[in-house]
Amino acid sequence: MQAQTPWFTVDQVDPDTYIISEYRHWEETHCYLLNGKDRTLLIDTGLGICDISRVVEPLARGPVTAVATHIHWDHIGGHRHYPDFYAHEAELDWLQGGFPQPIQLIRGYVVDRCQLPQGYDVSNYEFFQGTPTRVLQGGETIHLGGRDIQVLHTPGHAPGHMCFWEEGRGYLFTGDLIYRGLLTAWFPSTDPQAYLNSLEQVAALPAQRLFPGHHDLDLPPELRLQMRDRLRELNQAGKLHHGSGTYQYGDWAIQL
Repeated sequence: MQAQTPWFTVDQVDPDTYIISEYRHWEETHCYLLNGKDRTLLIDTGLGICDISRVVEPLARGPVTAVATHIHWDHIGGHRHYPDFYAHEAELDWLQGGFPQPIQLIRGYVVDRCQLPQGYDVSNYEFFQGTPTRVLQGGETIHLGGRDIQVLHTPGHAPGHMCFWEEGRGYLFTGDLIYRGLLTAWFPSTDPQAYLNSLEQVAALPAQRLFPGHHDLDLPPELRLQMRDRLRELNQAGKLHHGSGTYQYGDWAIQL
């Protein structure tokens, strides 16, 4: 099932799981709503250009907890609507004014290749700041009531990047660790070696379906193995480090 609003597109995966996408921005960010019997988990909250809570409210079956795969502007923009949110300990400083890019640059990202809503004033855009209700380290399980989500610390793209693994359904929510397109591991806050280690971690899981942070939603589960193998090759060749270049592998690439 797919439904559209002026800004968000909603796809239903199963009776308890929804994808909320922002296709009018070039990054095509995806957020994921997971309903349990007791509460709802919202993985990422998007760019914050429009109010995601208006889409979430009629879909959620209980109190909503938001959790970010990582504290980047395009994944936490809607956090202001969710006082109950979780974040990884490695990125707490970014929620208190320590993000290593100025707001003027971030506002440029917002308007870049974007069909902004009529009358939208990007000068009012702010990088979300706040204090999480729970600090994660990786290894925790989030209990929703009849549905358990395991937290995986998967740094590389960001120091506190997390993937979320639902063993019962074989669902792996990959954030910016895995997606089709240009993977970024060249910012000073990225770590190419940690990226490979994180791919090794998720490659060992019996995932049946991958849910990425951006772009194409139809990802074969073996993509995580292919990415791991290509980064292994770069590592063996002494190229898995900042500044070595951009490497293209069909419909995905990585910039180091």
